[in-house]
Amino acid sequence: MAQRAGQSVSVQYGVVKAGKEVDLKSGAVPAGAVVGGSLGLLSAKGKSSSKKARNAIIGTIAGSAIASGSQGSTRGMLYEVDMGSAGLVQVVTDQREIRTGDCVAVEKAGDTANLRRVSSAYCEPKNAAAVSSVAEESREEAQECLAAKQQLVEATSMEALELAKVKIELMCDD
Repeated sequence: MAQRAGQSVSVQYGVVKAGKEVDLKSGAVPAGAVVGGSLGLLSAKGKSSSKKARNAIIGTIAGSAIASGSQGSTRGMLYEVDMGSAGLVQVVTDQREIRTGDCVAVEKAGDTANLRRVSSAYCEPKNAAAVSSVAEESREEAQECLAAKQQLVEATSMEALELAKVKIELMCDD
């Protein structure tokens, strides 16, 4: 599945400076933060009320499918990532496996993001030329992750949700 029309994916690298647990239902998204993990595509900003209602239903089902290991927890993480000269970015996500000090790829598509742990070599300035030489492959991986998340949003059965969940684990996590 390709990315949605008009949606380009960018990939930047940075070091996680902080992470704290937040309640995803509490309005914990600070101004300027991007929403990551499976949460990003489940939001329905600017969509019709019928689309919002459908996404709310799917979000509830998908959220429980994604969080099956944590009994439907609404806890997530707020990560601060130092992007070097590009500044600091905050990402609120249901991804919980990332740790302070990890080098991560911040894969942005629209106002959503995915964090993926990568080799620390990606975050070393001396490797900028090598990182640039693999940029297209990194964008392709980010687009495959976005496509897997889109399949989650478009799922119409529990079987499709479970398949999308596994694809997200394979395509989006480290």
